[in-house]
Amino acid sequence: MRTVCLRAARSTSRLPRYPHARQLPPIWQTLRHNSTIAAPDNLRPPPKRDYHSTTADDVLESAPNLDKPIKTFDAIDTFPRRHIGPSAASVEQMLKTLDPPIASLDDFVKEVIPSDILSSRELKIGRVGRYDQWSRDGVPERPLLTVAKNILDRNIVSKSLIGTGYAASKVPEVIKRNVLENPAWYTSYTPYQPEISQGRLESLLNFQTVVTDLTSLPIANASVLDEPTAAAEAMTLSMGVLPLSRQKRAQKTFLVSNTCHPQTIAVLQSRAEGFGIKIEVDDILKSDSKRVEELGEDLVGVLVQYPDTYGAVEDFRGLSEKVHENGSLLSVATDLLALTTLTPPGEFGADIAFGNAQRLGVPLGYGGPHAAFFACAEKFKRKIPGRLIGLSKDRLGNHAARLALQTREQHIRREKATSNICTAQALLANMSAFYAVYHGPNGLRAIARQITANARLVQQALIDMGCRTGHLSRMDNSLTLFDTFVVESGEHTDAIVEELARARIYLRRIDDNHLGLTFDEATIPNTASLILHAFRSVKKTQGAPKKSLYEPTDVKIPSPFERTSDFLTHPVFNSHHSETEILRYIHHLQSKDLSLVHSMIPLGSCTMKLNATTEMAPISWSTADLHPFVPPETAQGYATLIKQLEDDLANITGFDAVSLQPNSGAQGEFTGLRVIRKYQEQQPGKKRDICLIPVSAHGTNPASAAMAGMRVVPIKCDTVTGNLDMEDLKIKCERHSEELGAIMVTYPSTFGVFEPKIKEVCDLIHSHGGQVYMDGANMNAQIGLCSPGEIGADVCHLNLHKTFCIPHGGGGPGVGPIGVKDHLAPFLPGHPFTTQVGGEKAIAPVSGAPYGSASILPISWAYIKMMGSVGLTQATKITLLNANYIMSRLKPHYPILYTNQNGRCAHEFILDTRKFKETAGIEAIDVAKRLQDYGFHAPTMSWPVANTLMIEPTESENKAELDRFCDALISIRKEIEAVEDGEQPREGNVLKMAPHPQQDLLIGEWDRPYSREKAAYPLSYLKEKKFWPAVARLDDAYGDTNLFCTCAPVEDSGDITGAAAPTPT
Repeated sequence: MRTVCLRAARSTSRLPRYPHARQLPPIWQTLRHNSTIAAPDNLRPPPKRDYHSTTADDVLESAPNLDKPIKTFDAIDTFPRRHIGPSAASVEQMLKTLDPPIASLDDFVKEVIPSDILSSRELKIGRVGRYDQWSRDGVPERPLLTVAKNILDRNIVSKSLIGTGYAASKVPEVIKRNVLENPAWYTSYTPYQPEISQGRLESLLNFQTVVTDLTSLPIANASVLDEPTAAAEAMTLSMGVLPLSRQKRAQKTFLVSNTCHPQTIAVLQSRAEGFGIKIEVDDILKSDSKRVEELGEDLVGVLVQYPDTYGAVEDFRGLSEKVHENGSLLSVATDLLALTTLTPPGEFGADIAFGNAQRLGVPLGYGGPHAAFFACAEKFKRKIPGRLIGLSKDRLGNHAARLALQTREQHIRREKATSNICTAQALLANMSAFYAVYHGPNGLRAIARQITANARLVQQALIDMGCRTGHLSRMDNSLTLFDTFVVESGEHTDAIVEELARARIYLRRIDDNHLGLTFDEATIPNTASLILHAFRSVKKTQGAPKKSLYEPTDVKIPSPFERTSDFLTHPVFNSHHSETEILRYIHHLQSKDLSLVHSMIPLGSCTMKLNATTEMAPISWSTADLHPFVPPETAQGYATLIKQLEDDLANITGFDAVSLQPNSGAQGEFTGLRVIRKYQEQQPGKKRDICLIPVSAHGTNPASAAMAGMRVVPIKCDTVTGNLDMEDLKIKCERHSEELGAIMVTYPSTFGVFEPKIKEVCDLIHSHGGQVYMDGANMNAQIGLCSPGEIGADVCHLNLHKTFCIPHGGGGPGVGPIGVKDHLAPFLPGHPFTTQVGGEKAIAPVSGAPYGSASILPISWAYIKMMGSVGLTQATKITLLNANYIMSRLKPHYPILYTNQNGRCAHEFILDTRKFKETAGIEAIDVAKRLQDYGFHAPTMSWPVANTLMIEPTESENKAELDRFCDALISIRKEIEAVEDGEQPREGNVLKMAPHPQQDLLIGEWDRPYSREKAAYPLSYLKEKKFWPAVARLDDAYGDTNLFCTCAPVEDSGDITGAAAPTPT
């Protein structure tokens, strides 16, 4: 029997936060949709408390007291002890092992965190369930699931024909269960270490092949955040390829079709402002595209939708010629399923094609997460945003996949980057890839044709009943070429909408006289019948449909719109169409990847903690699968859960308002800086657009600042302590005082230390009229002990996929909400489909859906509720302890960079391997690759200091796993010593040849200066528990100079795998 000790904490009331207002910014106000989404109630600032003192056995697994009476009917399935790895006994041992050792957990915390920022607030987690103490102690797992079900059951499961880029999909159960719900897929990290990531790299290559084949463009990336974000990336790519003289023109304009999705146009506006680009929305084909000619040198590029938001399919060949004559690019927002039957963009001259891959086997999820796709012409391959998977070769000459052309990315280009993307939607892209593999080209085409047949049948029935249909600009009853059409509803619009709402069917209300209908593979005959009945009963039509719902319907596509080219001809799309085959294929790929199901992933600044099964459960529930633009009364479950999550996040961070809209940490950065920019524009005086950024900052920081239209000024860091150089900061503040907009600072710092003068930094910036942006990437070291709001930050983004347990998914999804102080709340992002998100001076949206990736928000909500205030605080203490424990064990063997005056690190630290290059010819990458032989993913390589390793263990790892990792690194140090002492050569040693896949050990002569056993089993535990790298070390240079970004050539496709670790990540 196990017992758990829980300490109570006193609670006080909370005060109201800044209320959500209703007004949208005039620049995109005209895009507003009639439907609304329920707004969360007011947030409240957190209460005050004394520093939360605890003992080691608080919420941790402890030895049972068998003499103590048992409290009847008490819940013993408490979650904190399941989430936090070390037991109370282990904590006591670890405290004694620290260098220097220390008596108690609380004494230890006081040596890590500066005393002037230790929190005086009590975390107040909102109550759910029947017991008040659950707010402190955490809701047990089973009651939590009951509460979650009761909340999400308030959502009304309906049939949506709203469209606008979102369509229901029949998610194959074999993919849902074995990918979406499989921790081997959702707990892996971005495939920076390709030798242990070959499975998802191959799957992402499949995804890229789906995109390139269907768009007929040769290069596609591994996904981006959503369709509107992809549109923004298309715009900045279009600008980036123009001559500098055109990029600098004051009137530069991106011309956008008025038939693009409204949310896309709104997000474009948000991105365009920072680059000084004007967004002009117009009927692009009007007067033979005369506007393209009129804009001349001011034209950045042109964007059209195909099929458009009203279902029309236009011939853009003439437009393409005019755009190219101008020296600009044509971007096409499109639908992959439509491209199985329609002429692909690459065949009519598009330079860029993008869209949402959601309808390829991904749930609607109230707006996300979904994988957007992005493809472009060959000549722009070094400009394409996001991650790109390419084929290379490993040391043995085998084909292997890897992340390619990384010098394009923000961690290299920093403020010169036009994109801050540092993640993708890998898990969702993999689902869509498997969907395409499972159905194959014939299956996908059959689904598309079925959808078209259903849409045409209903459209023709409405025509027979006397209704006018078409595509808004042409209501001529021409039948749709894919899935969407518009019907003229006139004065009966409200009555038809209400009649169908009673049947739980929702159409798109375009205006007072027109309704849009979008069909998908999940549309059933009963839905069609109810739609026809509603029009007949409300409009009192005299005509009647001439065909039954089950009669064959012609789906012929007229020239020049009919697709005639082949697609998905590679064997992988023509071999796995039975459930047996797809199941084996999924598991074959899964077996090549290391994830948290195998071992800890100690990546610094990545927080690879437990993604608990109970937290994950609600994302698959049918009650969570809503269209993002359904009426608010049908999404009350989401409204309740979102409100509670916003409240809890505001309380934890010490802020007054929260926006959950950003879909990644980098997008959160951009959003926070846009909010600051808007706030500063309201202030008197000069334009405040200077952003101070430490040289140690993650590359997304300067990239985000540049995208927000700010000028970046770097701040030096002390080379000894890693802290901000206060003298340099003061000089820069004085120099730019009248133009200072903000500072971006990560806390704890990217060097893994709590900046001792952080409050002084905040006060200094405020005294010069600037705002403090805190990067929340390291928030896992703060919760319950300090908070950004108390420290003095004005805005902070959070990484829910780090601190709050949303899994990394092998490279996405992520969620990057921002918290702000009340003076910034009026500027939080709004949305054109609802007036109930954002403030009264809201910036334009940054995501396609009002609440971003809503379907995975229950994960973070569940984590917070199950941990409770005491569990969250104790988890922070243990994450600090785990890092310092590893550091103390490794300190005798490796130099450690940057600790505080007490010799302590925060939740991560930097292992210095730089001297080994001189003494043994060994670099950080060699240690990283050798760790794979020991069954571990490498720590973060060469960031923030070149040729070092940054280690972050998280609170979820127990002492035994920490020791196993330490033993591996100590063993590797001895291997380095063997080279230093001349016992092993500087080349061809066990580190330089690492990792060692099975093929390497079994095939050919063994003429190396170390044994096969030394290569494979350097420590005894590996003989019982061994994860084998799928390939040997990759050749990065070969992959970048011989770029190949689709499925491997057929003759070599027997067992594709692999990729090379990035150069400094």
